[in-house]
Amino acid sequence: MKETQAQTHEEPHEGGLGTRLNWLRAAVLGANDGVVSTAGLVVGVAGATGDRSTLLTAGLAGLLAGSMSMAAGEYVSVSTQRDSEKAALAMEKRELEETPEAELDELAGMLAEKGLSAQVAREAALQLTERDALRAHAEVELGIDPDELTNPWHAAGASFLAFTVGALLPLLAIVLPPASLRLAVTVVSVLAALALTGWWSARLGEAPVGRAVLRNMGGGAVAMAVTYAAGALLGAAGV
Repeated sequence: MKETQAQTHEEPHEGGLGTRLNWLRAAVLGANDGVVSTAGLVVGVAGATGDRSTLLTAGLAGLLAGSMSMAAGEYVSVSTQRDSEKAALAMEKRELEETPEAELDELAGMLAEKGLSAQVAREAALQLTERDALRAHAEVELGIDPDELTNPWHAAGASFLAFTVGALLPLLAIVLPPASLRLAVTVVSVLAALALTGWWSARLGEAPVGRAVLRNMGGGAVAMAVTYAAGALLGAAGV
């Protein structure tokens, strides 16, 4: 009995857990993008020149451009989602004012579809409507919490920060070590970071870890190899 109670107590609540997982996934993906894109950039430049100031300038430019692009894209995307949520809530509010009985029947029907008997679903719909009709329809019908609409500024800030943190690793790895070790340190550091983000993303998505790690590392390795070869060819050509 005690074991059952402990398991029930530790069981996560789906709504809050889902929100946290979405934020974590976004952070992992943002950091992963920062690692791969910046690593590809600085390794490509390193293929053409070993000048530390050039590598630093290129890396910083890539970091700033990438983080701003990620933030802007996330802001636009989440703003659109928020506008859609607000429009859906406004329509639901209007329908509740114009056709309250039909909306009550609809809510009872949706509750019945979740496994409640028709009588219990009707009683639950009545109680939810009396308490807060708009919230009840928003959560059951639309899957929206009216008090927790998506925030585009939060999303933009999180994407900016995640990309920046990821981008800092290859940038520091390419400019801090001695010239003879720069490439090796960068490649090893980037692959290790990609293994970590691949493992983390797989765990969050409950996917096979080994496959995700290998896929992530493989993509990063190919990106660095291609950009380094392109930089080396351009450097040899004197471009």
